[in-house]
Amino acid sequence: MQARVKVDKRQILALLGREGFCRATHPGHPIQLFVRASNEEEARMNVRYRVELSQTERAELAALLSGGKHAARKLKRAQILLAADAGVSDDAIATSVGVGGSTVYRTKQRFVLGNPPEGRARWTLELLAGAMVKLTEHQGLSRETVRRRLAENDLKPWRKDMWCIPQVDGEYVARMEDVLDLYAEEPDPKRPVVCFDESPTQLIGEARQPIPAEPGQLERYDCEYKRNGTANLFIFLDAHQSWRKVKVTDRRAAEDFAVCMRELTDVHFPKAERIRVVLDNLSTHFPGSLYQAFPPCEARRVLRRLEFHHVPKHASWLNMVEIEIGVLRSQCLDRRIATQKHLVSEIAAWERQRNASGARIKWMFTTEKARAKMGRAYPEPASVREPQTKES
Repeated sequence: MQARVKVDKRQILALLGREGFCRATHPGHPIQLFVRASNEEEARMNVRYRVELSQTERAELAALLSGGKHAARKLKRAQILLAADAGVSDDAIATSVGVGGSTVYRTKQRFVLGNPPEGRARWTLELLAGAMVKLTEHQGLSRETVRRRLAENDLKPWRKDMWCIPQVDGEYVARMEDVLDLYAEEPDPKRPVVCFDESPTQLIGEARQPIPAEPGQLERYDCEYKRNGTANLFIFLDAHQSWRKVKVTDRRAAEDFAVCMRELTDVHFPKAERIRVVLDNLSTHFPGSLYQAFPPCEARRVLRRLEFHHVPKHASWLNMVEIEIGVLRSQCLDRRIATQKHLVSEIAAWERQRNASGARIKWMFTTEKARAKMGRAYPEPASVREPQTKES
């Protein structure tokens, strides 16, 4: 570390040119930080911000300090982050770098919290332009200039992705590749692959009757509405053919799931020898639900023609029907539908049109691509691990 660095107070430059764009607001930031508090009182009164850097990130910061002409504050922030990552206390960092304890605290806090604009949930081009004027010697900055600079660096601070992928273990991989192999098969009428899921939807009625559109006048409707309860949608999708079926019910209990499975075998695919069903891990999506609904002989009869393939936990994206549900919502349900009778009628019309159009989900993710893209996350086989030697 450099204990003494001259400071040019006119320059306030962000570390690596990305101040305010850490992973809390932009997933591409090179530094990842985490907040950990032992209890609620500590979180409220005495928050400690923990810095954890990867080997690549440490190398980047070390290279920043080893050469080149950089602003003093930029160098000091690099020193603070490297020292914090090494487990050095805030007081020791302040003494070594030659800054106050509040500087160490603010540097760690700024990157952990992402430096959001005060009173706003996210950055806008106007807010970014205003912040740049305050942090630099520019007299003014247009939103178009900010937009171009963000585009040049592939930065989108107003966007964020939500994802939930647990630790990939052998069970996760086995279920994932099982489903992907089903999708990759050639269509077989005797052994169809049907994706299944369910989704709730609200019944929304108008508080006042809308006024229809007229020449020169848009349709007008009142912003106030009334909620008429909910309905449940059971959705079936053939993975290889242009066929989908939506069943509207009042609930989604085990008995309702069992009825859906019997309709799948007896009504929708009566000539199939075996129906492979892709579904998630909801508690009702298991063979036991059929025994709750039917006598044992009937439950066994239906289950003999079904073969359940469950996607991994927290991996509903592997169920092709999730895409179809999104299409249904955007094309048919993105409006106010007041009654279940009207809902059934509208969904049936959408279903007929979509089946007749030949629409299918074009699934591109394969087992080979999974191994290529997620190979590093796959569990390491015991046969390739280094043998452990015992000490004598």
